[in-house]
Amino acid sequence: CVCVCVCVCVCVSWLFGDPRHVLYPRNSTGWFCGRPNLFYFDILKCATSVNVMATALNGLQCPTTQVCVDNCPDQFWAVRFQSYLINVKPADVFNQSLCVPSIDLETTTKVSVLPTGVADLISFRARSPTQLVLVFVFNRDIVNGFNAREIGVRIFEDFATSWPWILVGLLIAMVVSMLFLLLLRFTAPVMVWVLIIGVLGAGAYGIWHCYWEYDNYKQLSATITDIGFTTNLNVYLQVQETWLAFLIIISVAEAIILLTIIFLRTRILIAIALIQESSKAISHMMSSMLYPLVTFVLLLVCVAYWGATALYPFNVMYARVYMCLHGFNSSDYPGCPLASCIFIKYNDEGLFQRNLFNLQIYNAVAFLWCVNFVIALGQCTLAGAFASYYWAFTKPDDIPMFPLSASFIRSLRYHVGSLAFGALILTLVQIARMILEYIDHKTRGTNPCARFILCCMKCCLWCLEKFIKFLNRNAYIMIAIYGKNFCVSAKNAFLLLMRNVVRVVVLDKVTDLLLFFGKLLVVAGVGILSFFFFSGRILLPGHTFRSETLNYYWMPIITVVFGSYLIAHGFFSVYNMCVDTLFLCFLEDLERNDGSLQKPYFMSKNLMKILNKSNKAQKKVKGED
Repeated sequence: CVCVCVCVCVCVSWLFGDPRHVLYPRNSTGWFCGRPNLFYFDILKCATSVNVMATALNGLQCPTTQVCVDNCPDQFWAVRFQSYLINVKPADVFNQSLCVPSIDLETTTKVSVLPTGVADLISFRARSPTQLVLVFVFNRDIVNGFNAREIGVRIFEDFATSWPWILVGLLIAMVVSMLFLLLLRFTAPVMVWVLIIGVLGAGAYGIWHCYWEYDNYKQLSATITDIGFTTNLNVYLQVQETWLAFLIIISVAEAIILLTIIFLRTRILIAIALIQESSKAISHMMSSMLYPLVTFVLLLVCVAYWGATALYPFNVMYARVYMCLHGFNSSDYPGCPLASCIFIKYNDEGLFQRNLFNLQIYNAVAFLWCVNFVIALGQCTLAGAFASYYWAFTKPDDIPMFPLSASFIRSLRYHVGSLAFGALILTLVQIARMILEYIDHKTRGTNPCARFILCCMKCCLWCLEKFIKFLNRNAYIMIAIYGKNFCVSAKNAFLLLMRNVVRVVVLDKVTDLLLFFGKLLVVAGVGILSFFFFSGRILLPGHTFRSETLNYYWMPIITVVFGSYLIAHGFFSVYNMCVDTLFLCFLEDLERNDGSLQKPYFMSKNLMKILNKSNKAQKKVKGED
């Protein structure tokens, strides 16, 4: 049903839409401009029009004359005193390109001059007995008033000067991110235990500091009964009870962390081994690091298609509506050839015009669905590639050729329906969140109880969306491994994770900790390097680039930092998907196999050593040797 509605929306949009309403301006008569700019005689009237009835009668148009021009005026000007003389022609005073097309200054003569203070009212008579009234209004250059154009030009000059070095900074971020992931196979144990020891050391220092403060204030006999209740919180830091409470809290937290590490040390070792194995898998499939570019291109296609389609239903072809007196006929006024009906608005009462909102809703749903499908396709493709690495008994000899390409083709050939179904479920939850956000926006300032209920519902839907993303991600991994449909894969993945919930939590937190410090290392390192370079603290001998030539040296720095974060996020998302895939394969390996000749383990020797497991076939081969 949703697919049919989306298809109908797209067909109606492209058949009956008219994007010229957004792409091209229209003058006061409702006709499209053949010129690139639209000149408003007094643009301030667009903001100061408070007459609701007049605005409605004008079709919600800006109540000032609008003329199509090639170039907008860029200077202030006024009618000089000499221009009021009788022998001065209107064509010598006014610019024909800024006048209404129905007025020809060459065939217009002046009949009287009526100065009225600041605004000079000048009326003209054409050679035909037509009387017109023109009112000059000063052009206000709003953009130049805020110096936005000048700032934009300076920023563009900075980018034009420094773009090669910005690319160098982004290249450094890419190399550092890749090296960090590849070196995790060697540095992961050291980094994890250093971070754990650092947390324990920080807790131990907090315990010592709290005890030291407590002992000092205890000797001074400073108690909370001496100060009573006060709003100055700094006073409470000068009594012994406060530091005693801090001491107890930190000591309990330190004990919990220490006991958790002791009892979960085996699971921490498993998480470290899986992280090392993920680094090995990526080293054998370096092309997987570039797959985020494919996802990015597909997302750009979705955005472009959505934007192009949105222009059409938003601009379904309108008929122009004019206001005329009853029985009006221009032939009845031969002395006034310019007499005509007044353009009011575009007709909005047709079938398609009444359903524009529904078409936009369907288009928005299709956009969200396509975006979620592209993300699901990427996750399933990477999961299939990394699963082929894990289930290769002899690595890397048994790894198939071009595993990423094969997984991508397999996902498109066999799993499109499952991926689309999972993306649709997530899209429906996101739409529900948008509806609640809209209701919350409309009910601001109303009953606090209703706002509280809305806040709770928003929180519940946020949690539901996170859960659906987590479930979909693991369901796509199971789809890539077994090729079953979405519902069966989601059920199997959820039950498998629930049977190993402690391992899931430990692996998730250890991986998040490592990747967080990895992103921090990449972004902070490249950001600091770019700051010292673009601020002139690092000089390159013999090169023409100098930081003094930059107007705003912080713009290239911000660009490099933001780009470094995107690059690190793209690389680390692939690594995170690899860890999740290998983890599910590891759990399946434990449940399906027992190390016998018929069911050997596919896990690495390091994992088998941690779990005290082995393959009997391997022992037999060693005995024969």
